[in-house]
Amino acid sequence: MNYDWPGNIRELENIFERSVILTPGSVLQVPIHELASPKMNQTEGTLAAFEREHILKALRESKGRLSGPNGAAKCLGLNRTTLQSKPLRMGISPFEYRNDRSGPQF
Repeated sequence: MNYDWPGNIRELENIFERSVILTPGSVLQVPIHELASPKMNQTEGTLAAFEREHILKALRESKGRLSGPNGAAKCLGLNRTTLQSKPLRMGISPFEYRNDRSGPQF
């Protein structure tokens, strides 16, 4: 009860389900070694935040253009298709960074 759970509710459910399945007796035994430390998850959050900011910076500099010689994908060293999917997962719209906001430019 004192453990500060760093994950989401599905991860918590999974660890309890796994513990119930793997516990040999009537006293629940949670495999402590499978629990991520809060410091490790803070680092992951920081890495995700860094990646998000890096993508946002590239989109601002490229004015929302994903591909081409001055596109964000080139700046980030990514394929255009990879850069198309990452912002969507992060809730970022590249079109917000376009001057004319007329739609996608690939």
